[in-house]
Amino acid sequence: MALTVTDPRPVERAEEILTPKALAFVEELHKRFAGTRSELLAARAAKRDEVARTGKLDFLPETKEIREGDWKVAEAPAALQDRRVEMTGPASPAKMAINALNSGAKVWLADLEDASTPTWANVIDAILNLRDAATGTLAYTSPEGKEYRLRTDAPLAVVVTRPRGWHMDERHLLLDGEPTVGALVDFGLHFFHTAKQLLLNGHGPFYYLPKMESYLEARLWNDIFVFAQDYIGIPQGSIRGTMLIETIPAAFQMEEFLYELRDHASGLNAGRWDYLFSIVKYFRDAGESFILPDRASVVMTAPFMRAYTELLVKTCHKRGAFAMGGMAAVIPNRREPEVTAQAFEKVRADKTREANDGFDGSWVAHPDLVSTCQEVFDSVLGSKPNQLDKQRPEVSVTAAQLLDVPSAGGEVTEAGLRLNLYVAVAYTAVWLSGSGAVAIHNLMEDAATAEISRSQVWQQIRNKSVLADTGNTVTRELVTRILGEETERLRGEVDAESFTKYYEPASRLIADICLSEDYTDFLTTPAYELV
Repeated sequence: MALTVTDPRPVERAEEILTPKALAFVEELHKRFAGTRSELLAARAAKRDEVARTGKLDFLPETKEIREGDWKVAEAPAALQDRRVEMTGPASPAKMAINALNSGAKVWLADLEDASTPTWANVIDAILNLRDAATGTLAYTSPEGKEYRLRTDAPLAVVVTRPRGWHMDERHLLLDGEPTVGALVDFGLHFFHTAKQLLLNGHGPFYYLPKMESYLEARLWNDIFVFAQDYIGIPQGSIRGTMLIETIPAAFQMEEFLYELRDHASGLNAGRWDYLFSIVKYFRDAGESFILPDRASVVMTAPFMRAYTELLVKTCHKRGAFAMGGMAAVIPNRREPEVTAQAFEKVRADKTREANDGFDGSWVAHPDLVSTCQEVFDSVLGSKPNQLDKQRPEVSVTAAQLLDVPSAGGEVTEAGLRLNLYVAVAYTAVWLSGSGAVAIHNLMEDAATAEISRSQVWQQIRNKSVLADTGNTVTRELVTRILGEETERLRGEVDAESFTKYYEPASRLIADICLSEDYTDFLTTPAYELV
């Protein structure tokens, strides 16, 4: 095998990351684990086909002993005992990384996945910033001369890095001429350059693991962790992984996920938009009972979403793991203080529900939300770092409850269809420009928003949904017309150069995947070909 770097200097100081020893480690990861990853991706497709045929998804009979067994995950290290507020955001550019570390949050989810466009420059710059953060040297001076430095007056957020999902390739690092695995590149470069320093800092190499659909995918991560720790000579159990339960098959395997990673697991997270996206993806051709209403009307108090989050809390605390709540995506708008105040109250109510349900912490997308989230969890936790002691024995969740999509209520409307198309194009355009975290209508959106938006459109066309507000049936012709109108609306909101360079290609891509007979598993896969 031979590893080739197509562009050895995408950013200044890239040579500090793309060292021969680091690349040798990434190559070894691929030799050992890339084949299993390919097999598991094929197994995903086979499982989806089975569900499409049967219309059923259930807890796995072959893992019943794990669910009924008496076991717990390893106790969390001191640095991860208190996770009441987690800031999320990309690790590139440096300014955003510094702001996240200085935010006052307990944890920073340093995102190389849904909030980051995987341009080669972004990938390497993110690893550089995370390496510099670990050594305490991360700094940035803006063109206007404003300096950004790591704070010394209070603790920095503990870094938990999220590599790309298993489905993403990395075409700038080739093995025998073929693209490498994005997740292995992200993990390999980050781990190699930061693991020992993070342990010296009293933290550790901590990771969020996204988009998994099977406990065997969690087992693969565990095998990688075991190998990686031996490879660089740090103690087993130094790595800790928090797994996102953001696919519908994963909701039926929460205990199995924790069991497979039990020596390295620190918790599970409830990822709302990706979870809804996965429901549409899995049951896209299962008929009207699986058609979600307008995206904005699906609230976390819907019975099927309550089943999902309450099962997550019960499962985590039963096994000694942390339950992490979902995203508060509000961005304060100082020009609209009343709108912002109303949005903050909704955030407060959402976080209060999570804290009272037993979650140990939750996500925010903007530093201004840190204090709101902290106040809510402080009021419930008091002096405790978490609420692992809240066991929730009264919770009992069935497969039927997890799949009770009609319990969402609400309607499918033309206004919702229009918003989905607007958001899908607007997000994809900015993603193509190199930024995966996008402000749209006072919300910080990432790829999950675009995924659920375009998936709903595809499903509505497939099922000839009737729109409650207009009486129109969703057809390819209707979607084509509305997409054209929303694209023209965006033309009036951005400069001409950006529109031509990013928004027109984004609109064509959204048209292709929404109008296609075949469903596209991930929007970011064809989008990656355009960056």
